[in-house]
Amino acid sequence: MIDLVARQIQILRAIIEEFIETGEPVGSETVDKKYNIGVSPATIRNEMAYLTKQGYLIKSHISAGRVPTALAMKLYINELVKEKELSVADEVGVKEKIWRYRNQMEDLLHETARVLADKSRALGLAVTPEGNLVHSGYANLLEMPEFYDINLTRRVLQMIEERQVMAEIFDKSQSENAVKVVFGQDLGNKDLDPISIMYVNLDLPDQPCRVAVLGSKRFDYSYVLPVMKYFKGLIESMID
Repeated sequence: MIDLVARQIQILRAIIEEFIETGEPVGSETVDKKYNIGVSPATIRNEMAYLTKQGYLIKSHISAGRVPTALAMKLYINELVKEKELSVADEVGVKEKIWRYRNQMEDLLHETARVLADKSRALGLAVTPEGNLVHSGYANLLEMPEFYDINLTRRVLQMIEERQVMAEIFDKSQSENAVKVVFGQDLGNKDLDPISIMYVNLDLPDQPCRVAVLGSKRFDYSYVLPVMKYFKGLIESMID
């Protein structure tokens, strides 16, 4: 349950959406000028201090602004984000690309990882029935400023080569939502704080599989969440 009042939720949502858009720490001046909160800058600062104390924001080391924590991002995903409705063109385009592989599970998962990478502009992943991890879209990572950090990029590349490590990451989410999200901040390695992994388990007869995307925690969740749900439903209906 949300333990915040409406004004605090409004400020927190503004900070999260500004951070997703810019990747920069967010200050009270930006919230005041860009978002119609309806309170004084001093009140915004006080509420930001409270949100920091409650674990939803952390102070930036490079400015006076704040950055949302994994706790804040989970709240946003579970209760605050407004998911977009996928266009017919989006749905038809995805179906056309993977439909031909419906009778070849390995090829279907490879193509799904490729199309997911394209749609999310991140790294697309799929776990096959044998537990192998396939991936596509490495170049997308290099479009994200977070991955200019060579330590982060090296750590992520090492991580996705380790089947057991990835299996443990996929088991971390206890969410009952169709789309599970694991944040780097939950993984016990500070180098991974800037990332998140979104995945869905595919309920297929005798073929436990999952598909995922990995990238900056600044995903466009309003779009990528419904994309992931659509892939899940489409693949399950194809294989049923």
